Amino acid sequence: MLYLLLYPLHSQWGALNVFRYITFRTAYATITALLISFLFGPYVIRKLREKLVLQKIRAEGPESHQKKQGTPTMGGILILISTLGPTLLWADVRNPFIQMMIVSTLWLGAIGFLDDYLKVVKHTPKGLIGRYKLAGQCAIGLAVAIFLYFRPWQDDLVTKTSLPFLKNAYLDLGVLYALFVMVVVTGTSNAVNLTDGLDGLAIGLLALAFSAFAVMAYVSGHMKFARYLNIVFIEGSGELAVFCGAAVGASLGFLWYNAHPAEVFMGDTGSLPLGGALAIVATCVKMELLLVVVGGVFVVEALSVIVQVGSFRLRGKRVFLMAPLHHHFELSKWSETRVVVRFWIVAILLGLLSLSTLKLR
Repeated sequence: MLYLLLYPLHSQWGALNVFRYITFRTAYATITALLISFLFGPYVIRKLREKLVLQKIRAEGPESHQKKQGTPTMGGILILISTLGPTLLWADVRNPFIQMMIVSTLWLGAIGFLDDYLKVVKHTPKGLIGRYKLAGQCAIGLAVAIFLYFRPWQDDLVTKTSLPFLKNAYLDLGVLYALFVMVVVTGTSNAVNLTDGLDGLAIGLLALAFSAFAVMAYVSGHMKFARYLNIVFIEGSGELAVFCGAAVGASLGFLWYNAHPAEVFMGDTGSLPLGGALAIVATCVKMELLLVVVGGVFVVEALSVIVQVGSFRLRGKRVFLMAPLHHHFELSKWSETRVVVRFWIVAILLGLLSLSTLKLR
């Protein structure tokens, strides 16, 4: 909104010309998100505690986690406010990509909120029925695919995705494109949810992943950079950097309260929309496969669950001491903080590797 209100006045006040620069607005979206988190975080945590919106720890989880019983949850409300508020403030809200990100984030946030509400407030053990949750995630994935299909920036790339490390190489998915987008959005959203099991783990990884995609969105929307790096130029996608910046600020702001020992958990209210939003940004800039590298920790966490369940059903044996993978390391006598920091280090390396692929083309 500030862009629409102030930039038109740049001819009278030259200083307002800075609002034309995506980098400026991304930086201030990040700062604004941090400030919102710092200002409203204590209030949100206090209200969650007063309303008895408290985490219930599964008996089958690590024994050390039982002391977390009663920690306020549904802190994703703070993340959503801290992400969407600065996006509305600093991004060009006329941009279709921004409009889609706002709607998608709210949709997935509503699904996560309903799931948490049923579990924590209504004391429904499993929360929202799995098939309903999956249907909601698939619905927004399909909506994103339809949006991108009928608003093509290059007709010959509508159903294609770029291949990492390769120059001008694309995978044409044809009629399977919509299904592909649904899998990417749903898979990433659930993978982030599975990773959210240790204090600060998922939110720190999300801050790193959104930082990487802020760069990718910016260069994809900049004609000169896109041509130089041999990536697809997508007109208007640069505004996604502002959304990513807001998500980074919101994630870091939430980490302030979620670091060990956590004062609040984000719950599905935060993990589902942030995971889905990350996937949608990757889809918009045609870097869905690179998301596997950027979000490599999320991928491994999800795969560890699949392998564990599959092995137990087929062989009656477990591969890991406990899944997801972070619990395996916990039970291997790693401290919670050590697991989190080491996973962050791996994510930093993966983020740098993903950014290097832009130049390697």
